[in-house]
Amino acid sequence: MELREFAEQVLKSPSCMQKIQPVREQLTDQAPGMAEKLTLPAREEKLTFGARRTAPPMPAIPRFSEPAQRAIAHHIMANHELQALEVMAWVLLAFPEAPTEFRLGLAEVMKDEQRHTRMHMERCKALGIEFGSLPVNSYIWRQAMTFTSVMDYLAGLPLTFEGCNLDHSLELEDVFQSVGDLKSAAIMRRIHEDEIEHVRFGLEWLRRLKPPTMTDWEAYETHLHFPMRPSKSVGHQLDEASRYKTGMDEEFVSRLKATHTGSIRK
Repeated sequence: MELREFAEQVLKSPSCMQKIQPVREQLTDQAPGMAEKLTLPAREEKLTFGARRTAPPMPAIPRFSEPAQRAIAHHIMANHELQALEVMAWVLLAFPEAPTEFRLGLAEVMKDEQRHTRMHMERCKALGIEFGSLPVNSYIWRQAMTFTSVMDYLAGLPLTFEGCNLDHSLELEDVFQSVGDLKSAAIMRRIHEDEIEHVRFGLEWLRRLKPPTMTDWEAYETHLHFPMRPSKSVGHQLDEASRYKTGMDEEFVSRLKATHTGSIRK
């Protein structure tokens, strides 16, 4: 299957199940085609982006003892993973001139996003809520519409959104464990491990594409568009060890710590 066909399947198919259908055949990039920048992903009616304040917020931690509230949490995270998948497909269509090695690597990350979406959907259903029965927001997608280059994507999605999930995945693992939901906790641990590799991928390509005179941090900060900013890449508790596992150097981690007002997990 050509990368373009894969990207179009994810971005232009309204069916969520088609978007997250595993790719069995080998992906190639022999016909990337012309640049195409869609303003919205195709989505079935129940998953169409709603008004900003209609989607439910992440439940307060004390309410995670209730199965229905844990289901809401998984519903929210399934939509986050689905948006990330759609943004990655958008990048493949928007920047066909990007290096083939990057594009093929991004497709491998997309396969993880498909799996993450499925995991959250299945857990959401097991806890009593069908994915799509609640309104969903478009926050990640809207921020991605400010990307004008692959470098913007690297700074915005892998290094900021997925960077933040290095922390949130661990925080939610702890919360799920505290209420005895070991299946949900295991999902968050698996996603955390994948996020380390996703951030590593983003950092590797930032280094390969940035001007040699720029530091990693300078390149990262330069390619963030307001309201995106470095502090958005950190959760409530910054997990320092995870950042070093991604390959971040001491300067990058120190700069992140300087933007963070919460606690630090060593």
